[in-house]
Amino acid sequence: MRSLKSVVLLVVLTSLLSCNKNKEAPQRETASQSSPSPPVPKFDGENAFKYLQKQVSFGPRNPGSAGYQRCLSFLQTEFRKFADTLILQRFPFRTARGEFYRGTNITAQFRRHDGPVILLTAHWDTRPWADQDTDPKNHDKPIPGANDGASGVALLLEMARIFSVNPPPFNIDIVLFDAEDAGETGKSESFALGSQFFASNLPDGIQYRFAINFDMIGDKNLEIRREANSDASAPALMDAVFSTAKILGFPQFIDERIAGIYDDHMPLNNAHIPAIDLIDFNYPDESNKYWHTMQDTPDKCSPESLHAVGTVILHLLYGQGTERL
Repeated sequence: MRSLKSVVLLVVLTSLLSCNKNKEAPQRETASQSSPSPPVPKFDGENAFKYLQKQVSFGPRNPGSAGYQRCLSFLQTEFRKFADTLILQRFPFRTARGEFYRGTNITAQFRRHDGPVILLTAHWDTRPWADQDTDPKNHDKPIPGANDGASGVALLLEMARIFSVNPPPFNIDIVLFDAEDAGETGKSESFALGSQFFASNLPDGIQYRFAINFDMIGDKNLEIRREANSDASAPALMDAVFSTAKILGFPQFIDERIAGIYDDHMPLNNAHIPAIDLIDFNYPDESNKYWHTMQDTPDKCSPESLHAVGTVILHLLYGQGTERL
């Protein structure tokens, strides 16, 4: 007999995917009519945390730095171990301070058949300037980027490893965006330059079903709420994420709405790809801020937080079935 958890997950995801397929005549299935869900792989938070630490060990990954180049090589090496195909998308950009660079978006493809693709995304660059640091002497220093940068990438590297051993029931592209964090505070569209370029140059012949962006999800005091832009663009997907987290008993997901944030999901939404942002912007809480400071270091992050987010997403992906897409 199927467990209550799998039945509820099945109902949530059936609603999400069938609504995307045919909004005028949504298909409904009962749990008894559908085939058994495939086993859900275990997400290893400790291994993901090692990926976080590895990135930080390269130093700041701001464009033009030695750490940036070392991390770029590392990411290519790791994804080549796991993915069916690796694609590098080069693009020119200028930072908010006028420096010119060539960025690199990294796409790792996991494909089982022709058809729609699910996007899982994060940014791999780090802020070139710790302009929110309480010490003005640090304002021109690049941040370590343990949570703001490395956490989302660490989660997706562990996902890639899992996908290579347990092929997912859907076609999946993992995309790591460059040049997310080189903007001017207060000017939203000066950020997410890699995502903007990707969204303006989508590959021909690919239908992206939806996207989930991961940013600042490694905080020890993780509290992910419903970001308003995500709720507006993909409410069914948000419902699925937070319902799954509740069923699995992860208190890190709090079913309350917060204000909209301009992040890498917004250019995707503007390109008509329903996209959500899983983010804890109050890092670590409302009274203390490590965002864009020199305090964004691995000791402020935890394997438990990465495990919570990764487990929820794996249950979403594997708890359905290939026939649903």
